[in-house]
Amino acid sequence: MQVFEHITDTTDFIQSQKNNGKQIGFVPTMGALHDGHISLVNRAREENDMVVASIFVNPIQFNNKEDLEKYPRKPQRDMDLLKVAGCNVVFHPSAKEMYPDEVTRKYDFGSLEKVMEGKFRPGHFNGVAVVVKKLFDIISPDNAYFGEKDFQQLAVIKALVKKENIPVNIISCPTIRESDGLAMSSRNERLNKEQRKLAPVLYKTLKEIRERIHKKPIPEIISWATGEINQYPEMKVEYIEIVDSETLLPLQTFNNNVPSRICIAAILGPVRLIDNISLNMN
Repeated sequence: MQVFEHITDTTDFIQSQKNNGKQIGFVPTMGALHDGHISLVNRAREENDMVVASIFVNPIQFNNKEDLEKYPRKPQRDMDLLKVAGCNVVFHPSAKEMYPDEVTRKYDFGSLEKVMEGKFRPGHFNGVAVVVKKLFDIISPDNAYFGEKDFQQLAVIKALVKKENIPVNIISCPTIRESDGLAMSSRNERLNKEQRKLAPVLYKTLKEIRERIHKKPIPEIISWATGEINQYPEMKVEYIEIVDSETLLPLQTFNNNVPSRICIAAILGPVRLIDNISLNMN
């Protein structure tokens, strides 16, 4: 497994592989890897000649300085996991390497960046778009793999690719969960034992919403679900939204023929958790 810290070394090596006809699969990460990340690497390995992963904690997508400072960093462990998973190349740059100058690029994704996460994390998706565009320019992947846990991020990245005419296929992959249903996330490491026991309430509530969606009006369901989570002193709902899967705009009524998603964000102790599931029953 090749490890590069500099952009020019990375682009030169990958271009040499592409010149030899290699198809590139790319998995961008912020490190602190878990089985969810490894599932993306596994799929990329199955569908491409070569897998490139990046490890970069992107400072410009954090609107909370404390969250950036406390974000878990375990680069050597990450490298070991990627090597075992069959990753061929790791790009592990510094912030100075990625951003030698002040970032001034501003994207406009319309309502996609203003609802849900965008409402609570202003500037977050601009930071995501800037770093993903830069990584795509460096890696030039044929396919790039993203988990559905960050469903709104996935929608923004698809919009970015369309807006910038980037020649890459965005492959969305199912959320990987712990045995008790908690969506895998690097931030889960910051939960203490009691908080970790409580965290699966989010997924349990999502499933119960799906069971109720045909029986009650959406505002009533959201009110009920908010109460279910807020009954625990350590948990506080930021939002629960039932949205159109394409536009991410909130739905007033549910129609199984319209692709729909239930998205949730809640604070648990020191950690902000997000999750989502499809509401459409096949």
